[in-house]
Amino acid sequence: MSGINAFGTQLKRGDGAGPEVFTSIADATGISGPGLSRETLDVTSHGSPDAWMEHIGGLKDGGEVSVDINYQPAVHDLLIADLDDDAPRNYQLVFPDDPTTPTTWSFAAIMTGFEPDAPYDDKLSASLTFKVTGKPTLS
Repeated sequence: MSGINAFGTQLKRGDGAGPEVFTSIADATGISGPGLSRETLDVTSHGSPDAWMEHIGGLKDGGEVSVDINYQPAVHDLLIADLDDDAPRNYQLVFPDDPTTPTTWSFAAIMTGFEPDAPYDDKLSASLTFKVTGKPTLS
């Protein structure tokens, strides 16, 4: 059988203390990212074999992580303070693939967006966006 049920995936926020304690961002309904990518550098020259363009690897980017939540102002409004913080905070993305040693991606990120949504005919929700800085640790 292939595939893993995503139910139980958690995005955890570090408290910045030592040793650092990570707490799940409550009521997450969807998590995406980090969107890892890499630039390429064009090194084509007049001497490139058979007139084919040539490229080498450039800088890598950790991309963004986004999380949708069932928004509860009393629970989630403390996260809005992260928009004022210029220093990156540590996060962990924990996958439910193994109950004893789950796969965990650790990264530092800066919150770049907090967007609540309050439709008249649906639940109160919010989307949070984080820009990854530096190299994520994938374990």
